[in-house]
This record gives sequence, C-alpha cells and structure tokens, in this order.
Amino acid sequence: MARVLAALAQRHPHIMLPDRSRITDLMDVLGSPQRAYPSIHLTGTNGKTSTARMIDALLRAHGLTTGRYTSPHLQSFNERIALDGQPIDAERLAHVWDEIAPLVELVDARHPEPLTFFELGTALAFAAFADAPVDVGIIEVGLGGAWDATNVLEAGIAVITTVDLDHTDMLGNDVGTIATEKAGIIYPGATVISARQPEEAADAIVWRVREVGANLVAEGVNLFVRDRAVAYGGQLITVQTPAATYEDVLVPLHGAHQAHNALLAIAAVESFLGGRALDGDVVREAFAEVESPGRLEVVRTSPTILLDGAHNPAGGRALGETLDESFAFRRLVGVIAVLGDKDAFGLLAPVAPLLDHLVVTQNDSPRAMEVDELAEIASEFFDEDAITVEPRLANAIDRAVEILDAGLGGVDNPEGVLGGSGVLIFGSLVTVGEARKLLKRDR
Repeated sequence: MARVLAALAQRHPHIMLPDRSRITDLMDVLGSPQRAYPSIHLTGTNGKTSTARMIDALLRAHGLTTGRYTSPHLQSFNERIALDGQPIDAERLAHVWDEIAPLVELVDARHPEPLTFFELGTALAFAAFADAPVDVGIIEVGLGGAWDATNVLEAGIAVITTVDLDHTDMLGNDVGTIATEKAGIIYPGATVISARQPEEAADAIVWRVREVGANLVAEGVNLFVRDRAVAYGGQLITVQTPAATYEDVLVPLHGAHQAHNALLAIAAVESFLGGRALDGDVVREAFAEVESPGRLEVVRTSPTILLDGAHNPAGGRALGETLDESFAFRRLVGVIAVLGDKDAFGLLAPVAPLLDHLVVTQNDSPRAMEVDELAEIASEFFDEDAITVEPRLANAIDRAVEILDAGLGGVDNPEGVLGGSGVLIFGSLVTVGEARKLLKRDR
C-alpha cells in the first residue's frame, strides 16, 4: 500500500484537469476494463457517496458481486475502491498497480501533462473490478460529470442527486451551468434517476435527456418519499417508485436528505434489474446494513461526538435540519475546519444557530483555510467569547469537550446519544477523516 500511495502522491493529488484525453488513452491501452461490466454512474452536489453505498447494499442483497468507487476517502485510500462492500486489500491493490504501471508511463509520454492522482485512482478501480470480476460497478464522479475521468463509462444508468452551488471555480457560477456539466454523464438510451432539482438544474437535465434520447425517472414526477418518521438510530421511510411502494423501511441514517437518497438508490436498482419491483423484505434487509461513515456519524458518547462531512451551503442546510429534527442537545459545541476554496459563510449560516460555542481549527490539507480567516467569518455568527481558535485539530477536539463540560458544570451526558451534550465536528471530509483517526486512536 505504501508503495502504491507513494507513486500516486507524485500525481497532482489536489488537481482535477478538465480533459479526458489521458484517461481515455489509458483505458484504450488497458483494453477498456470499464466495459467488462455494466455500471451505475452517480453525480450531483451532495449525497453521492451515501447513495452509492445504498445501491451497493441493495445489489449485494440481490446476490450480485459489486465494485464501488467513491471519493474522497476518509482515512485510507483503499476505501475508495470497494469489492463486495469491503475496501480492496493492500495486496490486491498493489497487484493491479503493478499491472498498469508500465502502461501509465507509456500514456504519460504521449501527453503534455501526466495522468493525475484521480485519473490513476479511477484506472485502478476499473481494472480491479474487471479482474475480480464484478457483476456491476457503482461509480461516483470525482468532480462535475462531462469531463470527469469516470465519464469513460457511458453507463446505462445515471443517478443525479440534487444539484447546488459547489466547485464554482471549475463548474460554473450558477446552478444551471453546473447541472449542464453534471448531465454530461447521460448517454443515448440511458435511464436517468434524478432527485428533485432546482428549476435551472431540472431544465438542464431534461434538455440533455431529450438531446441524446435517454429516459428520465424523476423525483416529484414518478418518484416520491411518501412518509418518514424519526426512529431509533435513523428513520422509517415509505417511498414510491414507478414499480412499487416500499413501506416502513428502516434507514439507519439521519436526515430527510438520506430518505431521498434511499429513494434514488431503490429506483436505480429497480432500473438495473429490468424495471421490476424489488422484494420488500430484501430491501429492508439491505438497508438495515447500510453505513455512511462521516455523515452525521456518532463516534463517541458521554459526551456525544458527531462527525459530518458537510462542506458547502447545501450540506450545511441538510446538517442543520437534521440536527434540529433528530437530536435534542441541551448544549452543542462545534469544531470546524474547511478548505480554502469553500463557502464557509454559507456553510455556517444554517448550523450556527444550533451551536452554543464554535472552536475554529485547521485540517492538514495544503488547501486548508487559515484559522484567522475562518475565525473572521465565524465572527459574523458568534460573539467573540463564543469563538475559540485552536490551530491543531487534536487540540480543538479536546478543547471542545472542555468547553462543553465547563458549560454544563461538569455534568456528564445523562440522556444518551440523542440528548444531553454534544460536540459536532464538521466542515470538510478531510476534517472528518482526521478526526476519525484521532478518536479511534484515542479509543
């Protein structure tokens, strides 16, 4: 694993080049491994990874061997490439790397820019899935859609979660432009499973569907979340698709957004299996096992410590709504670290009213926003005495617990996971990944 990661680390880990020429060339010389199995391709602004995990669980519950590719990872690179629901093991990853490395050098020599970190991660996933072999690939885009490295798939099923503003420097400054880029994963004859979209995004998706002759299954038209209720450890949902209504499905994840992700996942698997209704008991069995690390994940109790990868305004709104709905904290301290290109103001706006205190910190990414800049933004929402600056994340977590205890007079959390006192760590998946490492090591 160390050998593979060392090779990848030299490949622009934080750069996405808007050009598919290198990955297309590499796929050609590798013999098009991405064509060895059918795939479900996912794009959108938020919710892609959770939806991919749900699709994965549903397909495996139906007896299929799956390959799932998502990004970014939280703690280890091999989380990105999952075979039958489990991260690829180091030996297998190294074997695939050794197979493709000579051809990577060949392709590099043909282009002015070498293959990037993400392009090589994508190639590793496609090759590993072909070698396994898998029955189906579940592939999440890295950024956007049309020029993303994963868009060599030309998948028969495209899933589009809600489109909102994010990565505006690369994708465009308005929702319609961003949706046009994301709709680039739609190909002739494909079935498109779309979440409910803002009007400009819906128009862009419909235009692409008509342009290429695809089929659209859209939330609000023939997909519906009919009912949902907070339940212990998650929520009970009833959803309707063109094929069936699935009642009282326990989704062990919090928030209305996860109910809508579940709806998309069921519709995508229905489409993959020929459009027929799924067995309700199999659906319930599959969802009972679903996990989405770093998405309102409870990693500690007494006090409760929550991790959430919300990193843009849409994620902040979902986080704020879910905290208000599913948790009953008497006191909640936030720990925030974001990347420099993110809208920290828009992220904080819906979450700040739920926090009693905010600890501003910085993650280890070279793209991290400086703490002084982030503290200045936070001052728009908090009084000076409600903001603490701790440049190191480990110290920030410790400080948040101290502030929590001091505010409660040292009283522990007597109300368990869903009440009492808590610490919320959010702002970036990088932040959440580092926090998980620290808290696991601590434990």
